[in-house]
Amino acid sequence: MEGVSGSGGPGSVGTARRSRTGRHPLARFLLKRILIAVLLAWGITLVTFVLTNLVPGDPVAANLGQRALGDPAIVAQWRSEHGLDQPLPQQYLIHLGGILQGDLGTSQQSHRPVSQDLAEAVPATLELAGAAIVVSLVLGVAFGVIAALRRDRLSDHVLRVLSLIGISVPTFWLALVAFYVFFYRLQITPGSGRVDAALGAPPAVTGLHTVDALLAGRWDIFTSAAGHLVTPALVLALYTIGLLTRFTRSAVLEVLGHDYVRAARAKGLPGRTILFRYVLRSALVPIITVAGLAFGSLLSGTVLVEAIFAWPGVGQYAYKSATTLDLPAVMGVGLVVGVVYLVINLVVDVLYGVIDPRVRLQ
Repeated sequence: MEGVSGSGGPGSVGTARRSRTGRHPLARFLLKRILIAVLLAWGITLVTFVLTNLVPGDPVAANLGQRALGDPAIVAQWRSEHGLDQPLPQQYLIHLGGILQGDLGTSQQSHRPVSQDLAEAVPATLELAGAAIVVSLVLGVAFGVIAALRRDRLSDHVLRVLSLIGISVPTFWLALVAFYVFFYRLQITPGSGRVDAALGAPPAVTGLHTVDALLAGRWDIFTSAAGHLVTPALVLALYTIGLLTRFTRSAVLEVLGHDYVRAARAKGLPGRTILFRYVLRSALVPIITVAGLAFGSLLSGTVLVEAIFAWPGVGQYAYKSATTLDLPAVMGVGLVVGVVYLVINLVVDVLYGVIDPRVRLQ
């Protein structure tokens, strides 16, 4: 028995591997991804700081105006108050130290902490992008599966054409058309903003108006917030629906050609079992990748849609900060967007490890 146990079979190799490291393979996988994310977060702070300071233009002129530039004392005082009289390396160290303490600086326009401004803007964008990605996942994956199962039939051709249209139509143009048709002409959707001005925002808990209205038991505010959310969310979702439809179709078609799917069919397993247990699980890896990147793009790329629908999110805040050269606000937005992508990539990596054990063992 001792000779058998020491012969190095698959079970003993797995036990030895776990005992040498003292951690489960999934735990090692997660720890490695978290460490990489921390290093990338530091890189984001450095790149954001450098690129922001390389932007042409004078923040003093943008904030004080040309008349104040004629008084050197005012200029010197303003630069000293905002730390712009220090060398760039020292400015970065001060900026990095503030980030570690949760301080992103003070906005030169609103004269409030950037973290406070972002705490109000991020939930608005998160609510809009979250609704858009949920609609995109449900419709995009469903359309992609239908197109793959009915390959080269009429429904497949129709869905492929619709997905191509969704990818090709500019989002800002679609937002303008939707706002004009459904609000101005037909008057079947609410106007701009997140909620009717007469109702006001619900008591802030999460910053998401729909969720906060439900928590407060205000169904009138919930109905208004959901109505304001529908049109911009659908506009944002159209591109992602087209993208997910095409990727899902390709992924499902690739899996349908594998031998184990043919073997499952030969065994007489029900089509629904084959689809959900074998096909979709194997096709989820590329679908999750596209969905993660799409969600990051929705969170960081809603500038024009937010401007058209007067949605007070990160997009509008970033635009106003960039046009006024509000450097602390610009760096704060850049940091938030970078961290969003890091978190999404980390979640995608974890889902990889959960869905496909080979990923974490490698």
